Amino acid sequence: MKHKRIWIIPAAVAVLTIVTGCAKKDGGTSGTAAGAKAQEAGFPKKNIAVICPWAAGGGTDAILRALSAAAEKQLGVTLTVENKTGGAGAIGHAAIKNAKPDGYTLGMITFELSSLPPQGLIDFTYEDYDPLIRVNSDAATLTVKADAPYNTIAEFVEYCKANPGGVSIGNSAPGSVWHIGAGLLANETGIEVKHIPFEGAAPAVTALAGGHIQAVTVSLAEVKSQLDAGNVKCLGLMDTKRSELYPGIPTFTEEGYDIVYSTWRGMAIPKGVDPVIKTRLVDALTAAMNDPEFAEKARNLNLQLAYLPPDRFALFLKENYEAVEKTLKETHLLDE
Repeated sequence: MKHKRIWIIPAAVAVLTIVTGCAKKDGGTSGTAAGAKAQEAGFPKKNIAVICPWAAGGGTDAILRALSAAAEKQLGVTLTVENKTGGAGAIGHAAIKNAKPDGYTLGMITFELSSLPPQGLIDFTYEDYDPLIRVNSDAATLTVKADAPYNTIAEFVEYCKANPGGVSIGNSAPGSVWHIGAGLLANETGIEVKHIPFEGAAPAVTALAGGHIQAVTVSLAEVKSQLDAGNVKCLGLMDTKRSELYPGIPTFTEEGYDIVYSTWRGMAIPKGVDPVIKTRLVDALTAAMNDPEFAEKARNLNLQLAYLPPDRFALFLKENYEAVEKTLKETHLLDE
């Protein structure tokens, strides 16, 4: 019997959010008059700070550093990634929102901008930012230690039911994307587990490899190094199709658990930045998405590119926020 399908990416924007999509070769908004005007005016004249709300070594940090390196070729200045962690992503997201609106500070916003406000964990939303581009979207996995006594999703579920509360699942902080992923897993399979918070996926995966917890529900990209080293094994992918790099990992739907769940990441600036400067940044980031070296880096990291330009990204943010709030209520992770 199949379980209820969970879609975090709203069907209304499904056409716009294909995870294998990327920027068009013409650069989307690249070459616009506003972008050219900013370039003529000398923007940027100094290095740019790029805020990452999550710890170094995780999927967000990895894709942001690769994108920043590619964007440097377009902007002619250094883009310095600054990891501002804490509060399930709240610290970094607040730093982006509160930055001086001069175009010299931007950042990578993540799924938590949709999940934290409904829980009352932050007092701002996606509406407090000016979105630039969406970068990628990655499905969750169920990953366990290599020597764990279960080799399939069904065996894991059976073990958890035989040991209620005895299995600890690590996530990237309370209320974060992977906490919700673990909540969905528990809710849809009828298991009772312990949710263990970490400040990002990287420390959670390290704890799993060290045997301190029994599972994680983070992206495939975030477990890749430990998976390649043989320290962990992936029992399933919460996607509609298998990974190109790891075709041996089945999807949850194949195994009879119809759960589709993913995170997303994108670039944004604080409100109030000159539209001319914003366009220059969008042009540079769009061109960076088209950079072959960046695309290859993303592929090697197993991060699925999912480009959206500013207007479509803004629409996605609105609908994703509404969909996540609904899911939080359905999984009882949000007090009604």
